[in-house]
Amino acid sequence: MKINAIIIFTLLLSVIHAGADNGSKLWLRNAGGGSATVNFGGKMSPTISIVVDELRTQWKGGPIGLDLSTKKEIKALGADGFRISGGPEAITIASSSDKGLLYGAFHLLRLQACGAAGSTMDISESPAYQLRILNHWDNLNRSVERGYAGLSLWEWEKLPAELSPRYREYARANASIGINGSVLNNVNASPTILTKEYLPKVKAIADVFRPWGIKVYLSANFSSPKVVGGLDTSDPLDKNVRKWWKDKAAEIYALIPDFGGFLVKANSEGQPGPHDFGRTHADGANMLADALAPHGGIVMWRAFVYNPSSEDRARQACEEFMPLDGKFRPNVIIQVKNGPVDFQPREPFTPLFGGMQQTAVMPELQITQEYLGFSNHLVFLAPLFEEFLKTDTYARGPGSTVAATTDGSLFGQKISAIAGVANTGSDANWCGHHFAQSNWYAFGRLAWNHRLTSDRIADEWIRQTFGSDELLLKNMSDLMMRSREAAVDYMMPLCLHHIFSTNHHYGPEPWFSNPNMRRDWQPPYYHKADSGGVGFDRTASGSNAVAQYFSPLRETYANPATCPENLLLWFHHLPWDYKMKSGRTLWDELCYRYAHGVEETREFQKIWDRLEHRVDAERFAHVSGKLRIQARDAIWWRDACLLYFQTLSGMPIPLELERPLYDLPRLMKQPRTSEAYILEGNYYIK
Repeated sequence: MKINAIIIFTLLLSVIHAGADNGSKLWLRNAGGGSATVNFGGKMSPTISIVVDELRTQWKGGPIGLDLSTKKEIKALGADGFRISGGPEAITIASSSDKGLLYGAFHLLRLQACGAAGSTMDISESPAYQLRILNHWDNLNRSVERGYAGLSLWEWEKLPAELSPRYREYARANASIGINGSVLNNVNASPTILTKEYLPKVKAIADVFRPWGIKVYLSANFSSPKVVGGLDTSDPLDKNVRKWWKDKAAEIYALIPDFGGFLVKANSEGQPGPHDFGRTHADGANMLADALAPHGGIVMWRAFVYNPSSEDRARQACEEFMPLDGKFRPNVIIQVKNGPVDFQPREPFTPLFGGMQQTAVMPELQITQEYLGFSNHLVFLAPLFEEFLKTDTYARGPGSTVAATTDGSLFGQKISAIAGVANTGSDANWCGHHFAQSNWYAFGRLAWNHRLTSDRIADEWIRQTFGSDELLLKNMSDLMMRSREAAVDYMMPLCLHHIFSTNHHYGPEPWFSNPNMRRDWQPPYYHKADSGGVGFDRTASGSNAVAQYFSPLRETYANPATCPENLLLWFHHLPWDYKMKSGRTLWDELCYRYAHGVEETREFQKIWDRLEHRVDAERFAHVSGKLRIQARDAIWWRDACLLYFQTLSGMPIPLELERPLYDLPRLMKQPRTSEAYILEGNYYIK
């Protein structure tokens, strides 16, 4: 009987953990099981109905009262803020708006799911940023630029007549973490989105999102008046062009009264813009701002601009935008990528943060892993986001963090916003990799509260997504918190940057050079490796990009002895035998960093294997397969980079480190493959 009991128990465990789970529920897995009484004495609205339903079906405690309060202390929290108070006998969620009650309800349910709903609560929260927005780089044919999770969520061909249930699920997931805006289309925008054919489709999506507190925005192509409006120019100072935009704004708001506004990429990577007519970014942005202002809309004007030149690409955004500080309309906000180049695994912050003090500036972060292994690599991005937001710009002395320069607390901007380039798609698990969901979650949580720590966010996400088993929590959190630094080490340690394949940004190609292509689209432009050393000199003896930073950062970055080593090769071209703080030469340090990155990916596989009987079979197998790809990719990166740089340094790989698996000529002959081919894992060594 004892043996039989053991067999039965083992079989039960296998049944419990062998169940299918495709990840479609994201972190919202505590639905059902509640039977709470929800009391609300005011007028019901679609949003309040959602709040009542979420609490009634999920809250497992006592009665909950909803209070649309006009009290001074509640109104001081803002329209999105809320207060949760009370104990086991009764809880009250108070806010000055329906949306605030929605966010309060989801926060209470998050506390319950994380085991943190205490016996007595008195919690007041309001968001750090007014606008917390996802940017979708989705095209009208449903392809997604830098999308690694299937097709676009937006089924344009079926709209407006047919609404996918995923629109509601997407809105619910965003509302649960406080995201309140969505730019539906690619910043490389098609003018077609503004036509009479497509605007009713946009309206249909906006109608689904509205009860969840989410506004819809559109990326606008600057040439739309000419391309779809029939005008002979798109000059922002032309009166007919200005009228066209005003009429278009009125048309949109007649359909979508709460339309958020436009996101614009102009005069960047071939996109049209005001420079085509000898005008400034302010001229272009202000024209659109004037069209939107009567309706309460905003313009998010991207500062991702660079043109072929002999200048350091990292300097160009500041050079174009700093002279325009204070010349933009109040409803214009400049959207700035976190780093001066392009969403690299590690970059210093863009000096526009803190530099522009009379114009609202919003950070743009990349949730989709364009430069971090697509949806094949497990890389938890909260540490990257946190590192960026908490970095001190010294714009007004110590404590002038990037977050403070953008959330309105330091410069008093009337608009505060933050954007994340979304990683969602039509895949069942939304993001292509189950752990990539954590980056969507992390962006939302930090957009709401940039003081949160990465380890807390990881703990929240794990508990809601996989459960609260202590061994699972410990191991999964350990894996997540080490993953970003591991990726930096096996890709581009010491702030090497942009040495990816020029064609697809997935694998390494530090050797690629083509005299017929722009220099700033080629890796040697960034690593500057030669027999004398490696790294980009951005000190006074080089491009002098350090001069764009405030003191004492300017001096700290300019001196290799004081520059943080994790930014060293961004600011300095140093000899291969330069002595590092570890006592190693720069060459040996690179070798050890690459080796560490590879070893970490192997350790991640071991950590995950320990959780086999604590995670459902479907998700366990999926992540296991991805980790195998990541470990192979890490070797590919290590071998390609070290073997190539070794041809320039002439120095040996330390004997105590593992030898390269591949040889350089063979790696260099591999085809510069398409993304589809890469994603199958067949990108190297045929």
